[in-house]
Amino acid sequence: MTSCSGCGPGYNSPLEAMKGPREEIVYLPCIYRNTATLKPDYLATVDVDPKSPTYCQVIHRLPMPNLRDELHHSGWNACSSCFGDATKKRNRLILPSLISSRIYVIDVGTNARAPRMHKMVEPVDLYWKCGLANPHTSHCLGSGQIMISCMGDPSGNGKGGFALLDGETFEVIALVDGFDPAHFKEGHYGTCIHVWDWTSHRKLQTIDLGEDGAIPLEVRFLHEPSATEGYVGCALRGSVFRFYKTPKGDWAAEKVLSVPNKKVEGWMLPEMPSLITDILISLDDRFLYFSNWLHGDVRQYDISDRRNPRLVGQVFLGGSILSDGPIRVLEDPENQPQPRPRIIQVPQTGSSETGNSETGNSETGSSETGN
Repeated sequence: MTSCSGCGPGYNSPLEAMKGPREEIVYLPCIYRNTATLKPDYLATVDVDPKSPTYCQVIHRLPMPNLRDELHHSGWNACSSCFGDATKKRNRLILPSLISSRIYVIDVGTNARAPRMHKMVEPVDLYWKCGLANPHTSHCLGSGQIMISCMGDPSGNGKGGFALLDGETFEVIALVDGFDPAHFKEGHYGTCIHVWDWTSHRKLQTIDLGEDGAIPLEVRFLHEPSATEGYVGCALRGSVFRFYKTPKGDWAAEKVLSVPNKKVEGWMLPEMPSLITDILISLDDRFLYFSNWLHGDVRQYDISDRRNPRLVGQVFLGGSILSDGPIRVLEDPENQPQPRPRIIQVPQTGSSETGNSETGNSETGSSETGN
């Protein structure tokens, strides 16, 4: 919960954030949907202070009041976007629910080690005020408002958009059945990224990435304030495109890397894509990270040469091709063995954790400093 004396939350630059103190706790949305456990999703608080007696332990669980939410990408109510505004505090965590279309606002300011519910935005508010549903990712803005990207509308269609929450009251300002590869052929998913003028809210340009750019999920700009380029992860083809501003002043894109499909048996298709989901760029703009949702690995690329990312790190944490699972890899262009399962060893004694002792599927939450 870093703050700066005499100014707002966060830091005035990514490089300043790197100089700041390390995090002592992190928050992780933990998800039960598509498991045999019929319990609410919950927010886990994990101690990451090496000096603490509960280091690397879950010290608190906050269950949501509803079932089948599928908590998704969390974000802060205020961050470095509000740096310099002493009236802003990073004291609320925003938890969108992809399936239920609820938005939970969590109080992490009163007791950071034991968060509590502050407010719940009901789906009907999102439906009626915005015509949107399936909130996906939360972003804090320099205006003090909170922007949430949404993947659908109340009728279950795929047309998404952006909703805004008031940063003080959290009032709304104005793919339910899961991924099906056949939907791409039916035109339910896109291949384009759009360039907008943020001041006028006017679309300037549309860039079609083609089939290799199918389902562009997340866009990340370089952190350097003067940079006019970034990367977008495209789920279906396991591709990453670099987008950039040209000398003429318009925008263009080029594919800079791709993760090959694996030929498999025991799955719904003969080939399994990596399905790139979350991507991040390190604060010093040296590395690009992304997760391959289906294959189960997280990759690190050196992007010092912006047009030629180089794989320098990789770790398997789960996924669908574990060696003890029902799916067998028949052919892998990268010649990698099927990964062994990762087991979390739960401490038997010495835990100060509160709440229930069940664990679900976890997705990393907002542990970063700065943005």
